[in-house]
Amino acid sequence: MKFQKAFTLAEVLITLGIIGVVAALTVPTLIQNYNTKAWNTAAIVFEKKLEDSLKIMNSQSALVGYATTEEFVEELSKHFKTNKICKNDELLNCFSDVVYWGGAEADPEEVDVAIIKTSQNIGQTEWKTNIVGVQFASGVSALIAYNPTVECEQDPHSNQVDVNKCFAILYDTTSEKNPNTIGKDLRANRNVTDLGTGCIFMLNGTCYTTTPFNPEPVTFAECQAMVASGLYGLKTCEYEQDYWAGAVKACNGKNNLPTLAQLAELSNYIYDTTDIGAQTTKNDVKMDETKMLSLGFKLSSSKAVSVWANGEGTSKVAYRRGFYSTSANWGSTSRNTANLQAICINK
Repeated sequence: MKFQKAFTLAEVLITLGIIGVVAALTVPTLIQNYNTKAWNTAAIVFEKKLEDSLKIMNSQSALVGYATTEEFVEELSKHFKTNKICKNDELLNCFSDVVYWGGAEADPEEVDVAIIKTSQNIGQTEWKTNIVGVQFASGVSALIAYNPTVECEQDPHSNQVDVNKCFAILYDTTSEKNPNTIGKDLRANRNVTDLGTGCIFMLNGTCYTTTPFNPEPVTFAECQAMVASGLYGLKTCEYEQDYWAGAVKACNGKNNLPTLAQLAELSNYIYDTTDIGAQTTKNDVKMDETKMLSLGFKLSSSKAVSVWANGEGTSKVAYRRGFYSTSANWGSTSRNTANLQAICINK
């Protein structure tokens, strides 16, 4: 009789167990290495296409001189094929709703993209431009903010273009697929220095993105150009020195000024009360000067401050709220009034 040799059931199970342990230890690493290579390759390809598009814009003297991100992206889309462009109040139509910011940190910060609106939210407080969402035909989605405060180095005769001063871009090589994490499928150029609310302070859900400031006026011609652009929400112009329109320009849109209702909430906080409404005048309250100063308000010798609201009454007046030592009121004021302050919000 001949006996055939074979593995016993126990030996087979032990072997499968060993294979399973080895797979459990090595497969995640292999997958991670594959994903990293895929992300890196997609990033290299995208950045090359973007660079080529910007070089073409440079050769056509179309790289600089834009006042808004919307204008810059419109020109870029002529040279880099896009499927969709989204305004800053529609970014979720172009980008993931949640991303993770923090580089190589083990526990990166979760950021709700719904709060991302302006250059303030990427750490660029001086630009005062909107963020625009773009879905490129290549499959990459991006958030872009343009920098109007300085010019790129544009030379139509040069093939070397340094555009890092010109705009900020946060892009996702896998569109809306996970992990949506910076340093992995999510990449950015050096102008994206932060990602988040960009709030100086929060009050009842309203994000105030600046401390109070005295806006510079715009001329009648500048105001008309703002109306014509359709980007600021302005309807009319009247004065050669329009301070309310200057506040609108500084906040990059009428809707980025607080409403009378939001200024009423600010009043309730400052006067430690709850019964000041959008159109309430109250004379039996006491201003908390410590709160006013902590929020950055500049108090006059009479402790009086008036703040522009986003309501455009007519071509001659706009709405405002007044903060006084023992009273709080609301009303309208001539748009050429110079001593009112403004504060921007993230709408």
